[in-house]
Amino acid sequence: MNSTKFNELVDIVKRLRKDCPWDREQTNDSIKHATLEEVHEVIEAIDNKDYNELKKELGDLLLHVVFHSVIAEGDGKFKLNEVIDSISEKLIRRHPHVFGDTVVKDADHVKKNWETIKLQEGRESVLEGVPENLPALQRAHRLQEKAAKVGFDWEKKEDVWKKVIEEIEEMHEIEKVKNQMSNVESELDEKLESEIGDVFFALVNYSRFLGINPENALRRTNRKFIERFKYVEEKLKEKGKLPHESTLREMDKYWNESKTRFK
Repeated sequence: MNSTKFNELVDIVKRLRKDCPWDREQTNDSIKHATLEEVHEVIEAIDNKDYNELKKELGDLLLHVVFHSVIAEGDGKFKLNEVIDSISEKLIRRHPHVFGDTVVKDADHVKKNWETIKLQEGRESVLEGVPENLPALQRAHRLQEKAAKVGFDWEKKEDVWKKVIEEIEEMHEIEKVKNQMSNVESELDEKLESEIGDVFFALVNYSRFLGINPENALRRTNRKFIERFKYVEEKLKEKGKLPHESTLREMDKYWNESKTRFK
């Protein structure tokens, strides 16, 4: 993309901001949900390997970057040029092995330097900068990654797996106690929720050691479940049935069939 085309986009957004009643009414807050939606649509296009759609969705996301900046400029907060300057300066500052004399061994070394530079920039914790609104699995993964970059990590993958088993067993013990003591249900519900959270956190850690992003893995499984269940619905529809009119045995039969089609 050349600067002329980018400037054309900025001019279009500024004109819309001036002449379109809807665009004129928007604030950074009013369009933030739409920005989030555009991010998810970009991810969906990547998951589908639909590059024509990805091209369009990246355009929509770029529009939001420009729109947010134009709104902020109109409110006297900051200018689009400052947004560009800020990210340019950050990229140069955090890549001293490219733009300076720092020598790195590999990608892991780059990641460790990145976190060290962030602390030098004034952050009080290496865990800062992980948005609270991230999906919980992704946030757990990022928190663990950041802690690992400064040496707070397991040494052996086998020990991480032992921790997974340990957390599952602790969760199961609380469940058994809960089933026996209904008079303290609320307290045990809270404890059980905590233990289930520990199980997920440990599984995220293990997936990290396997080099698997848990958010991507679960999104893939969700997609697979949808495809398989839709197959079950289609087979039932051929018989003039809806799922609630079927039996579990019948649905299981079609579910097992779907496994050969959607892996």
